[in-house]
Amino acid sequence: MTDMLEMPRVHECTVTDCGYNHDGCHAFAITIGQQNASCATFIDTSAKGGLDRVIAQVGACKRDDCQHNAELECHAPSIRVGPGQDIADCQTYEPR
Repeated sequence: MTDMLEMPRVHECTVTDCGYNHDGCHAFAITIGQQNASCATFIDTSAKGGLDRVIAQVGACKRDDCQHNAELECHAPSIRVGPGQDIADCQTYEPR
């Protein structure tokens, strides 16, 4: 299991329509979903949510076919989120 202090950070998020993204991801932790490595924490809203500072990290990853995934946790040094097949996808996803 990944120690909380070692959880990978969301280094960059370019999805401007998400309520957590105001000059960076302000969610405490995000979940990467199964379909298209989508950011399951994405919320399409103009309301701003999340924490006062940018500390977003990957809390869980459902893509067990990613080379960075071990026991449903991400072990990449950091990740990028941006538009892909969905509005918000993990750009760091790499199939095994």
